[in-house]
Amino acid sequence: MTDGGTSPRGMRGGLVSYGDEEFALFLRTAFIKGAGYTDDALDRPVVGIVDTGSGFNPCHGNVPQLVEAVKRGVMLSGGLPVEFPTISLHESFSHPTSMFLRNLMSMDTEEMIRALPVDAVVLIGGCDKTVPAQLMGAASAGKPAIQLVTGSMLTGSHRGRTVGACTDCRAFWGRYRAGEIDAAEISEVNGRLVGSVGTCSVAGTASTMACVAEAAGIALPGSATPPAPTADRTRIAELTGRRAVEMAHEGLTIDRVLTVEALENALRVLLAVGGSTNGLVHLAAVAGRLGYALDLDRFDQISRETPVLVNLKPAGEHYMEHLHRAGGVPRLLRELRDLLNLDALTVTGRTLGEELDDAPEPFPQDVIRPRTEPIYPEGGIAVLRGNLAPGGAIIKQVAASPELLDHRGRAVVFEDAADLAARIDDEDLDVHPDDVLVLKHIGPVGAPGMPEAGYIPIPRKLARQGVKDMVRVSDGRMSGTAAGTIVLHVSPEAALGGTLAHVRTGDVIRLSVSERLLELEVDEAELANRARQAPARPLPTPGRGYGRLFAEQVTQAEEGCDFRFLQAETIRGTVPRPR
Repeated sequence: MTDGGTSPRGMRGGLVSYGDEEFALFLRTAFIKGAGYTDDALDRPVVGIVDTGSGFNPCHGNVPQLVEAVKRGVMLSGGLPVEFPTISLHESFSHPTSMFLRNLMSMDTEEMIRALPVDAVVLIGGCDKTVPAQLMGAASAGKPAIQLVTGSMLTGSHRGRTVGACTDCRAFWGRYRAGEIDAAEISEVNGRLVGSVGTCSVAGTASTMACVAEAAGIALPGSATPPAPTADRTRIAELTGRRAVEMAHEGLTIDRVLTVEALENALRVLLAVGGSTNGLVHLAAVAGRLGYALDLDRFDQISRETPVLVNLKPAGEHYMEHLHRAGGVPRLLRELRDLLNLDALTVTGRTLGEELDDAPEPFPQDVIRPRTEPIYPEGGIAVLRGNLAPGGAIIKQVAASPELLDHRGRAVVFEDAADLAARIDDEDLDVHPDDVLVLKHIGPVGAPGMPEAGYIPIPRKLARQGVKDMVRVSDGRMSGTAAGTIVLHVSPEAALGGTLAHVRTGDVIRLSVSERLLELEVDEAELANRARQAPARPLPTPGRGYGRLFAEQVTQAEEGCDFRFLQAETIRGTVPRPR
């Protein structure tokens, strides 16, 4: 925090409580001088750099280079850069799921920002849950903060076809399950899908959060899309370091940037990118840290008026490197300009409108569509209500099969992930292409951790018949890289006694995205009877440690799956705001 509003405190900030501040400073400087610092260096504003590099996190494989570039920028602006580590999460290396550990990373980030003598902080994150965790923690810590994403991976090539993680991962695996390609080819493509370090090269959660962070003004303009290995990414890192020093002098704290107006802009871009459904959960959590509750119905209203404009997999054809070459988020924001809050302040110290006034002129390309030629006429995500989801559910309508968006089908129920694994590929499974696959107990509490198991695989015997999609319903999540007619985040979840818990195989489920409806065609009396007769299913409550904390404190998806005790103490309003 700053002293007197604009004067950085540097090494005098957050002194250890010995009862003698001058002695505390004396000890601190004595120890850090052991690392070779001079008095001149120690008298400068301190910019903390969150280092999330890890050998288990290839999405963050370029973090060492980014740290060095940020340090260079800080020093060029007269500041003292000091990096420090926090938890690093990778989606494929975080058992049971990175979502389970997101809140832990946010706590680590918050407490280290509070504890260390930093006048501003650069948050370096990339893989799915790291950027939201950093924004949540920084929002609670309240100091000047600026986000720097690691950037997307480069694409690869398989037999002359451009491929990239992880939409193509899922497509090739689906073909393998269906017997369309053999073991030799799936092994071959495994080494082609990830072309470099960096995050997934499609509109997965990492790319979505990069875009919404820029749209919210918490990252520099043009910073969301440069791929990880490029010179553009390194230059952005240097500029981020320079700007962090200026923010320290200005006292530009995060709450002045992440306002309700900025969060609305972020939600617009989430919809226009055709971004990950996870982005909605993460933005709800960030909003909750700042005192705003997510209004799902209002979000659905803005979805109806915000078309998908970015031709990016899984809803489109292109990859993040192509979005970058097309002009990136600034180009998209120009298309959305009349829908945005242009007075929202950004980390540059200027408003979003001022930044767009100076944005590069558009040029012909086919990645970012004009409003007159959208990829999809509404936003990528729709909110569903009904007796099966009184607290709400969502569907990524832009990535669904159009013929299934209004559908009635017989439920084929799996009680939990273990039941799914045991029976989904059973040749005797009673399942047909027009059925609705239902998976229970993969919500925030029921799993626990709300894994990305909502992308229920097509039963193998149907996949071999050529079935590519079915309606699927669960209280879990799915990867932003996935496509399909998949209903997610059903709330309340089954583990808390939601209607989903009482669905039985043979029940009829009606999905109508046009009516925003998710209905179990079972009368209320029968549902009440099932609830009374339901055998007690104990909640997964670990006896100790972080797991117990998670089970006791985690909220439902519409509140961001954050811990209740980490949310702001005062509710300031809703996001999006009512008109």
